[in-house]
Amino acid sequence: MSIVFVPKKLRGKAKINQETIQRLLDENDQLVRCITEYMQKGRAVECVQYQQILHRNIVYLATLADASLDTRPSCSNATSGETTVTGSSASGHGET
Repeated sequence: MSIVFVPKKLRGKAKINQETIQRLLDENDQLVRCITEYMQKGRAVECVQYQQILHRNIVYLATLADASLDTRPSCSNATSGETTVTGSSASGHGET
């Protein structure tokens, strides 16, 4: 899904919605499970292609997150009720 793999004439025209993001997250979950399974079987060489796809997906999602933060006004997050991904942990770890 990385922009590197999208032809220049199609860049910026794809509609990114919650469904697309969830599909990528689900795919990443499957990739992590597959990589873990192969590693447990001692088949690290087979993991490389799955790791590359996982890396590509993560970079793409991070790019989307960065772009969405750049386009939103800073005060709208507190008033609109929308959830955004930030560097803090959702589980509350690290709070003092």
